[in-house]
Amino acid sequence: MRKLLLAILGLGAALAQQISPQGIIVNPVPTDLQVKVWVDKDPGKRGGAVYQIGEPIFIYVNVNQDAYVYLFNINADGKIDPILPNAFERGNFLRAGETRRFPPEGARYRYTVTGPEGEDRILAVASKRPLSLGEILDVERNQVRVQGAEGLARALSIVIEPIPDKDWVTDVARYFVGRVTAPPPTPATATLVVDSRPAGAEVYLDGRLSGRTPVSLQVNPGRHEVELRLSGYQPYRVTVNPRPGERVQVFAQLVPEARQGTLAVTSSPSGAEVYVNGALRGRTPLRLVLEEGTYQVELKAPGYEPYRATVRVERGRETRVSATLRPIRTGELYLEARPEGAEVYIDGRLMGRAPLRMTLEAGLHEVRVLAPGYGEYRAQVEVRPGESVRLYVELVPVRAVLELYLNVEARVFLDGEEVGVAKGGYLRLEAPFGEHELTLVAPGYRTLVETVRITGNQVLRFTLRPL
Repeated sequence: MRKLLLAILGLGAALAQQISPQGIIVNPVPTDLQVKVWVDKDPGKRGGAVYQIGEPIFIYVNVNQDAYVYLFNINADGKIDPILPNAFERGNFLRAGETRRFPPEGARYRYTVTGPEGEDRILAVASKRPLSLGEILDVERNQVRVQGAEGLARALSIVIEPIPDKDWVTDVARYFVGRVTAPPPTPATATLVVDSRPAGAEVYLDGRLSGRTPVSLQVNPGRHEVELRLSGYQPYRVTVNPRPGERVQVFAQLVPEARQGTLAVTSSPSGAEVYVNGALRGRTPLRLVLEEGTYQVELKAPGYEPYRATVRVERGRETRVSATLRPIRTGELYLEARPEGAEVYIDGRLMGRAPLRMTLEAGLHEVRVLAPGYGEYRAQVEVRPGESVRLYVELVPVRAVLELYLNVEARVFLDGEEVGVAKGGYLRLEAPFGEHELTLVAPGYRTLVETVRITGNQVLRFTLRPL
């Protein structure tokens, strides 16, 4: 057994975290990516290298493709040391064919073997993508955050799980610390530890039910097919090939089964656009595979009224929507008038006051617009199915005849504008309906100002007083 000692400017610090020496994760799927880790006394990886306590040790690693490499030393007493990355070796990207030694030449730290005695293992994990080990490794403190073999294996499995199987691989180097003269006898069996999230999945080993997760199984060395089954989740399958005495960890992040059903949409006429939850998905006839749930379905076709329905898609079933589209028989008329507030009549029926938006049956309609003091507007307007017609009406003010009788000859002003002279005390004029200011001016007489309201032909009489 050993500890890795960092000597910085002559000062040493021990690196250690609790973990079982059996916490090894392996990729059971063959991959082109390969990583190899070994120690300086065992370049051939026979596993029989022995280091005495106090000896320096050098670790080597090599990859055949560009990869990010992570190294952990799993000690015989259950402690774990991070090797790469560490506080002084943060760069863990290796080029294809590159071999790197730890510590490197000229490093400010060294690795020194310490007790207790026993077998140590160095785990190498190589990945084509950088791994997010923030929950596992504290580089600044050179500490591993997780505890125990199961914790390490589970944590690494979770980190690696999103990465395609062909993009990662592991390797292990073994060596002995102390006065071990020969490797211990190789066990005849291997250990297979199977766990899942969620737990409770049935574990089938070579097609035979062997328990539920989490479970530890003794298996013969060699190739085995492992399958996990849990209701509501997709089956998980993997092939393992453990060696004698090896402990292989399988952790499965189970994926929920796709709860999908089919939505079949038809219409008469066909070719209508189909919108599902507001998104255009195609034209009728149409079949869609959707997640189980409730959906808003809308069909649109030129010249037809939209069809809307709320449907429920259930897992494993087909939901049908068959719509008979109704031709559009109405159009829209938007009428503006001056003055605003004029009454609007359609086919003799009062519809409201302008401005006004109306939905009308397709065809010809008689439009009348009326306002006090203005002439009537009358016209025929054609409304087409599904279309909008805009109509602007400007009513013409109506004028009335005024007859003025005065006691003297005077100049006559209407709303400040001179409109004539009442010769002999009489003037006939036209004026628009409404309220007006009438002013009468005669030399030697007081100016007379009167407000008059004209609603029709009128006779008005006024007497001017002398100054």
